[in-house]
Amino acid sequence: MSKKVNPYKDSSLGKKEQVKQMFDTISGDYDGLNRVISFGIDLKWRKRVVALVGKGSPQSVLDIATGTGDLAIALTKIGATKIVGLDISPGMLEVGKKKISQKKLEETIEMVVGDSEKLSFEDNSFDAITVAFGVRNFENLQKGLAEIHRVLKPNGRFVVLETSVPTKTPFKQGYKVYTKYILPTIGKIFSKDRSAYAYLSESASVFPHGEEFNNILAKIGFIGVENMPQTFGVASIYVATK
Repeated sequence: MSKKVNPYKDSSLGKKEQVKQMFDTISGDYDGLNRVISFGIDLKWRKRVVALVGKGSPQSVLDIATGTGDLAIALTKIGATKIVGLDISPGMLEVGKKKISQKKLEETIEMVVGDSEKLSFEDNSFDAITVAFGVRNFENLQKGLAEIHRVLKPNGRFVVLETSVPTKTPFKQGYKVYTKYILPTIGKIFSKDRSAYAYLSESASVFPHGEEFNNILAKIGFIGVENMPQTFGVASIYVATK
């Protein structure tokens, strides 16, 4: 089970409400900062997710924690007829809706406000489900994953892209320096919310990754679980089937 890390330690709000508030605040800066802090490599990781999802030729896809819709937009390349982007932050979704409108993808992508732990969809609704950099923000990880399992169709594919911690030298040491000092500094300089990127760094460091996350997925009921470390292990892609 992942440790609880709150964005704002002095807040009386629960993690879920804090995460919503945080992403609403940084929504206008989010895309640009993502490119800066990942050196643009996150775009390559998303392309790999799209390729893995596309292998099953899904017609309906749910992208949870869709944020500003980068992955949902990229998923249109696999030919799905229905893509739902769900996020708890209305501010992030508004940015995403503008991008979708500019690309004239409104007929394919629907952006909805929703809670990953209380999905408003019927059982077995989607051929594939994705989450990019969002599962570590779940207030109750196992509850959120169980909801995903519920709304995924039998034989459907679940693909997660999430940060992880390198285990080999010198990448392990370099990662610690980057996430502890450089990432929060970039956030302070370019973001309206100085606490946000410190939280994102801290939450990544305590999130269960690799074999530990594989085991959680298997416990929920997913099968064929595997993880693929990306770029020296600073991120991982997990693939599982219902």
